[in-house]
Amino acid sequence: CHAKLSGTKPCRSTPCHLHLSYRGQARHRPDPAHQLLPQRHAAPGPGGCGAVSPPPAPGGCCPQNPRSGAGPAPLAQPRPAQLRTTTTAAASRDFTEDRLWLNGEEVDAAQPRLQACLREGEYLGRGARRDVLVPPPSPFPPCHLTVRRLARKRRGDEDASPLNLSYKVHVASENNFPTAAGLASSAAGYACLVSALARLYGVEGELSEVARRGSGSACRSMLGGFVQWHRGERPDGRDSVAQQLAPETHWPELRVLILVVSGEKKAVGSTAGMQSSVDTSPLLKYRAEAVVPERLSRMARHIQERDFEGFGQLTMQDSNQFHATCLDTFPPIFYLNDVSRAIIALAHRYNAHHGRTKVAYTFDAGPNAVIFALEDTVDEFVAVVRRSFPPASNGDRFLRGLPVGTAALPEELAAAVVAEPVPGAVRYILHTKSC
Repeated sequence: CHAKLSGTKPCRSTPCHLHLSYRGQARHRPDPAHQLLPQRHAAPGPGGCGAVSPPPAPGGCCPQNPRSGAGPAPLAQPRPAQLRTTTTAAASRDFTEDRLWLNGEEVDAAQPRLQACLREGEYLGRGARRDVLVPPPSPFPPCHLTVRRLARKRRGDEDASPLNLSYKVHVASENNFPTAAGLASSAAGYACLVSALARLYGVEGELSEVARRGSGSACRSMLGGFVQWHRGERPDGRDSVAQQLAPETHWPELRVLILVVSGEKKAVGSTAGMQSSVDTSPLLKYRAEAVVPERLSRMARHIQERDFEGFGQLTMQDSNQFHATCLDTFPPIFYLNDVSRAIIALAHRYNAHHGRTKVAYTFDAGPNAVIFALEDTVDEFVAVVRRSFPPASNGDRFLRGLPVGTAALPEELAAAVVAEPVPGAVRYILHTKSC
């Protein structure tokens, strides 16, 4: 992605348009440079800006376990699949406070998780500088690996860079998918934020632990391909990092269909729901101790062997058990709705008709379905979805993302798979892949 130092001009950026099913290295497809930060908030004086575009990671079925003082960590060790967020960060001596815009609307930049990524925390590692200030008490523990602290450590005392680390930051972030609706918008947002700040301050190296401070799943979106988030053992959580299992080129035939059922903000947020499950669900504790370790090793094998049958079945089983823990939580949490359950039933009827697993669903903390399929299955299954959930009014915008071919449904298939059509139940379909 292109980033341009601001000087006396507004910060501008060219976001990379990524058509990915996994977090991969960006293939640069720039639009004409456009301004993400409103001009009245752009950096007019000495400062800089950076822009990056890592996608989010929907599909993790493993809730987070917040360690005291360590930020989120997974009870299991999840692996992701993605869409896109574009973020621009600007720093200037003329900014009087940190500010954040999400999809054009200003939001509270003082929220603890955001400040955990922005703020300089006390550095406890080897070679710590004595002059790093300790921030005042906060609802969130100090972020020992913040981008600003890393930049300060790398620069040293006599750095001549015009970009002062004490400058306040303005951040603008845009999603091309619904926010807070179970499609990992927070994972995308915090991964993008950390990446943009790292580019802004010239920081390189391991940043997944920093992203985890904002949103646990964000650490997975810092890397390409199939990524595992390690729980770690240290009390401070600094070994809870992401690791790439396979690059984005590993399984080129794999496709992802996002069936967007609702763009509404969910009633119970992921973090609050996770904490409630940790506190009240015996099934979650059993799942973390007795089920997940074995499933992780199986999933890694299915990915390495590109075994869609095993991959798909395990994906669906794990999604189902995740939502079982939501029901086991007290009070229970209902992320799925009637349309979600209809999509689940449709997938099972489709697989049963073909006598093998050809599509696999997974649902994160929301009603929107993520469907995995191989390339040669996409056209037919999209035709099945269109027949089952015909678009109510947006027929020309019902399919988005990568092109989908036209497939004629055999009458035998339609009779076996398609139930009573529910017009408008699926708002649109996003088709993506690894590139």
